[in-house]
Amino acid sequence: MNVPKYKRVILKLSGEVLQGTLSYGIESNVIFSIAEQIKEVKDLGSEVAVVIGGGNIFRGIRGADGGIDRATADYMGMLATVINGMALQNALEKLGVFSRLQTAIKMEQLAEPYIRRRAIRHLEKGRVVIFGGGTGNPYFTTDTAAALRAAEIGAEVILKATKVDGIYSADPKKVKGARKIDKMSFIDILNKKLQIMDATAVSLCMDNKIPIIVFNLLKKGNVRRVILGEKIGTIVK
Repeated sequence: MNVPKYKRVILKLSGEVLQGTLSYGIESNVIFSIAEQIKEVKDLGSEVAVVIGGGNIFRGIRGADGGIDRATADYMGMLATVINGMALQNALEKLGVFSRLQTAIKMEQLAEPYIRRRAIRHLEKGRVVIFGGGTGNPYFTTDTAAALRAAEIGAEVILKATKVDGIYSADPKKVKGARKIDKMSFIDILNKKLQIMDATAVSLCMDNKIPIIVFNLLKKGNVRRVILGEKIGTIVK
């Protein structure tokens, strides 16, 4: 019998993952593949919340580099996360998975406002909760939003879904012989300034004792494997 190691998790998705082979936007087969992996985890009995980025549509910091006021650019990026959240919600519900999209910025025609107790209640009722709009504040990334929401809803772990299968001693695309690291500490991530998650997010996880597992989302079934406790990717704790 497959018994999940984690009961309640935050799955952190970058907007770039949704691009697939596209240079911009959302590739439908990718988002449906992600939805299928989430359904597999739901079927195990785990509660799943998702924090989603918006870099496939608009990234605030790049907009600021292009001359847009930083706060304005960040708000634009938050709107992009809501678009991605709506797409994921649509994919989940086509698979018969009930979900709720909550946003840190009010837009009642599209989504519920983020309310902590309501989010927890949705999870307890077996619904997937998608958190859009980041933290609702400029100058904070969706990584920080994931760490914040994880602490608020009592998630046991953050699953940092990426295009690589963990943290390496060097960039494996550039350095031959770079080795994958199975375990790291929060302090190592901060001291080495590794760009796994931003420093604010890592500090929040460290303070609240929430481990982060970095793994390859594009390998089908990996979300289920992580939930079951298989040793894939890199765990930071």
